[in-house]
Order: sequence, then structure tokens, then C-alpha cells
Amino acid sequence: MTGTVRFLLDGAVMEVEAAATDSVLDLLRYKLRRTGTKEGCAEGDCGACTVLLGELEGEAVAWRAVNACILFVPMLDGKALHTVESLSADGKLHPVQREMVDRHGSQCGFCTPGFVMSLYGRSIGAAGTLDAPVADVIAGNLCRCTGYGPILDAGEAVPPGESDDADVAALLHGIARQDSGNNWFAPQSADELAALLVVHSGALIVAGATDVGLWVTKQYRDLGTVIFIGNIADLRVVAEDAQGLTLGAGVRYTEAKAALARLHPDLGELVRRIGGLQVRNSGTIGGNIANGSPIGDMPPALIALGATVTLRRGDARRTIPLESFFLHYGVQDRAPDEFVESVHVPRPSPETIVRIVKLSKRFDSDISAVCGAFAITVDQGRVTAARIAFGGMAGTPARAPACEAALIGQPWSEDTIEAAAQALASDYTPLTDARGSSAYRLTVAANLLRRLWAEQSGDVTSVLTGG
Repeated sequence: MTGTVRFLLDGAVMEVEAAATDSVLDLLRYKLRRTGTKEGCAEGDCGACTVLLGELEGEAVAWRAVNACILFVPMLDGKALHTVESLSADGKLHPVQREMVDRHGSQCGFCTPGFVMSLYGRSIGAAGTLDAPVADVIAGNLCRCTGYGPILDAGEAVPPGESDDADVAALLHGIARQDSGNNWFAPQSADELAALLVVHSGALIVAGATDVGLWVTKQYRDLGTVIFIGNIADLRVVAEDAQGLTLGAGVRYTEAKAALARLHPDLGELVRRIGGLQVRNSGTIGGNIANGSPIGDMPPALIALGATVTLRRGDARRTIPLESFFLHYGVQDRAPDEFVESVHVPRPSPETIVRIVKLSKRFDSDISAVCGAFAITVDQGRVTAARIAFGGMAGTPARAPACEAALIGQPWSEDTIEAAAQALASDYTPLTDARGSSAYRLTVAANLLRRLWAEQSGDVTSVLTGG
């Protein structure tokens, strides 16, 4: 059940046979003997398996750091790959490697190749590294023994830049992309995707595999027929206008960050805290929505801003409010063979107060305990509209109708906020799990609303001190 995959490895055309769920990490280590790429967590969290993937964007090559452990081999098709061995193929250390040595950035060395690849990505201007602090670039890489100081110093010592990939671009133009294997497909357009889903009913759509990859590495699931959508250009469109922002379902978080931040700065900050850079370089907005996780970070924010989602089956499309898409845990309003095509986010009015907050045990690269999103419109001292949504508080990302009702039509005051905060207990009955107890989640959800009031009134200190 394999198909032919062609890609570039250090400028050489590689041709391998691969099943849908063969991992790039296994290909590198066991077939190509590129053992510098390590397996740490097998879930895209530790970064030990970081590699750089390059693909054509016009006439240039766009590089991005990704986790090889949850990247499937068919996703390499038509692309270029760099591993840690690529950096010193000529027998000389790359400046990043030299700085790691000189500044003692490595002890046991297991995590070192992943750090080197992330910092190498910064040195060539890879996706998500432009104007990003070194700490953000390596947030998706974990080290147990060195301490991050020397690694940060090594990264700072190598200035960000760009790469000259004219030869790579020419070679990529010459690689014909494969559109299928025996149990996988890689359509080049949304029309092809729609047609494939009708013929192969029940096939699994894979965009970035940041969650689906774990179904294989941790749960050992047989995914059946898989359709990879990473090559579909018309699902990767980012369109901005005066009314708002429309994102194709295949837009990766890194690609969406700047546009989301222009819509509202809190959206940009939220994206910065979704996984590590490697996850944001693979994960997509549409995949996060279609997956329907109750702790997905983006849906609560989009719901609060009044987003709609467009679904497609064949040539038929329908657009629904995003909050209506999530029915209950693990179930979405998506008919058989229907797929998420795009999401539209209205631009908030100047009168609307927007606040989006993610709470997690670890600041970087962690899953939310609670994610709260608030969009409250105040006119002449009275609340005229309110949309409030939370993740981590129910079986789906969900609005808070009782809380909203306690706000709308009332004076914009501390008493109104307190009544709305108390109403949250009527909206949600959170679960207790490893990320937080039910009581904790209800308490912090209410406190986020109180903090919003304190920020707007200029009295944050009283919230922090309990005064």
C-alpha cells in the first residue's frame, strides 16, 4: 500500500516508496541513515527531530522548520529537505554549529541537532523567524540538561539572514509532484479534493498532521485512505479587506499570524503561543477547526469575533456561524464527504473591546487549561453587544449565553461585570483533568472577565492583590 515520493535531499533527487503514514523520522533514521535527527517524544513537542522543509513559492524557496516525527513521507513530495547532516556536508561546521560548540550549548547532545536546525532556520530567514526573538524560535525545542542560556547566546551570535536557493528552486521545478499512492492522494486544487471525497467517501483529510500524527505514533491507528491537502494553493489564500479576514482551510498558523495580528493584536499573541514554531509551521487554521478539540486555542477567539465557516461537498457550499459547527464532544456539523473550505473573521469595530487570554501550566508550547475570548461593545456607558467564548470549559469551544445576557443592556460598570462573572457558573460545568480542576476553571474564567474590567478601568492592581 505504497506510492512513489520524490523530493530533494541536499540537492539530490530522492525517490522512495512510502505508505500514507510512514514517518519522515523513520525514513531518515532507518532507510537513509541520517541518524542525527533524533526521536524524543514522537508527538511534536520536544523538537529533537527538527528538520527544514523547503517548497516553491513562485520562483523562490520558502523554508520552514518542522517535526519529522509527525510528518508523513508523502508530505515530502515535490519539496526539499535539510537535516542536521546537511549543514556540515562539506566538512565544515555551519556558524550555528560552531557557536553551539564555542559557547558550550550542548551536554548530552541528544537535543542538540534539533536546536541547531531551529537556529539554522533563523539564519536563513525560514518561516516564522523574521523579527522573532531567539527564545521564540527555539520554544519548540526542549533540553533537559544544558540550561537554555548558552543556546540562546549561540543563536544571538548568528545574525538572521536569507538563503540563496536558485539551484534548489530550479531542481524543484523539475520534480513532478505525485498525486496519489495506493492508499493516499495529494490533490492540487480544492475542486480535486471535493471530487476525491465523493469517490472515496470517509477518507481522512490531513493538513499539517500535528494532531493526526499522534494518532499513528501514540495510538497506532490505521488511518485507511488519506488525502493530503498541503499542496492545494487555493486553500492557502489569506484575503484581507475592510470587512475582515478570510483564511483558507490550509493556511498554516505561521502564514496567518501577521494578518490575524492586524485584525487584533491579541490574535497575534495567541498564535505565538500555539505549540512551538515547528507546530505552527505545519498546523492549519482549518485543521484546528475541523478537529473540533475542546481545548483548541483558535476557535474560542474566532467565535467571540463572530467568525463563520464555509463547508463544501462537491460543488455545494454552505456557510454557518462557527459556534454552530461544534455540536458536542467529538461531533461537528459536517456531513459525510464535506470539508472545511475557509473561515471568515469580521473586523472588530473600534468601539468593541477585545481581549483574548490563554492560560496554561507552561507559557510556551503547551495546551490550554482555559482559553477565554471577549468581544464587548460599549456605547455611551452601556453594553450594547457581547460575545464571550471559552475553550477548556466544555466538551466543545462554546459561548457563554448567561454571561452575555448579564452584560447586554447594562451599564458598563464593576457591578455589571461581577454579575456576568457569576453567571458563568450557569454556562459551563467544566471537567477536572490534569490541566485543572472544575473549580479552578470556573474561578479563572470569572477572573478573566474581572481582569478585563480592571484593565479597562485602570485598576489592575486590585485584581492582582484581591483588593
